[in-house]
Amino acid sequence: MRADRLVSLVLLLRQRGRLTADTLARELEVSTRTVLRDIEALSAAGVPVYAERGRHGGFALLPGFRTELTGLNHDEALALLAAGSARGERAFGLGAALASAMRKVVDALPEDHRAGASDAARRLLVDPETDLLARRSATDQMPAAALAEVRRAVLAGRKLRIRYAATDQPPRWRTVDPIGLVTVRDRGYLLATRAGADRTYRLSRIAAAEELAEPAERPETVDLDRIWRERSTRFRFDGEHHVTALVRVRPARREELVDTALAVRAMEPDADGWARLEVTFQDARHAEWALWELGADGEAVAPRSLRASLHQRAAALARRYDDAP
Repeated sequence: MRADRLVSLVLLLRQRGRLTADTLARELEVSTRTVLRDIEALSAAGVPVYAERGRHGGFALLPGFRTELTGLNHDEALALLAAGSARGERAFGLGAALASAMRKVVDALPEDHRAGASDAARRLLVDPETDLLARRSATDQMPAAALAEVRRAVLAGRKLRIRYAATDQPPRWRTVDPIGLVTVRDRGYLLATRAGADRTYRLSRIAAAEELAEPAERPETVDLDRIWRERSTRFRFDGEHHVTALVRVRPARREELVDTALAVRAMEPDADGWARLEVTFQDARHAEWALWELGADGEAVAPRSLRASLHQRAAALARRYDDAP
């Protein structure tokens, strides 16, 4: 995609003025040597880019130069659409395409609006990687090449081979009919069918992928929202290892607990005002973690096994600090 990269390089210089080779390399996600080769190619093509030496030097365009090469390519248009969902540009591997597309959008604006739009964008931040407590959000990682293959197969409607590692199992190859991609709280999923049966695959567990030439067996139209709701319901209530617990929680921490649960049923509050909930967790480890996070603001009333595991964890922590004053 060198042509797209050359356009992005020109747009960066137009919008931000003089930039060093290192800065351009970071923005374009390539090496400094590649940037220097691209600069040479632009000069040979007649683009008036020049170098300034010295401590504050870099590359710049002659004043007044303007390019009309602002048309969006397929991935850039897709990135703009995906960006409207929950950080879709990260989950689907479209971050670089989104950055390139936004540069083209800014460049297409009238000159008197361009500075205002860029300033406005710098004053808006959506879903930063850390919250106020400096906790980093966990984002699924997947090889870029494999993700590109998955994305192409989904959009082209072709069968897909994936090397997938299910929970507590070694990775193995399987062929699926892809339906769509979903991102939920920075976790990406591939919705598919395999031998006619519904399957949901975590993108971070796909080590490799290969788009096949054979058409996928799937409906012409799709309602991903409905499919996701149906699969989520089955997952919540059909899980073999799910744990349902009776929990007391301080009202101020109620939503924090609810956000981690698969299902919640509210019950009559206790006399002291604490909320009383019947909460379904993915498994025993999930239940223990969720209650431990609440500290003294929550209590597992039942089952006894959950109370015992929390007691053992608290006792081990107390022993670790038994020399504290």
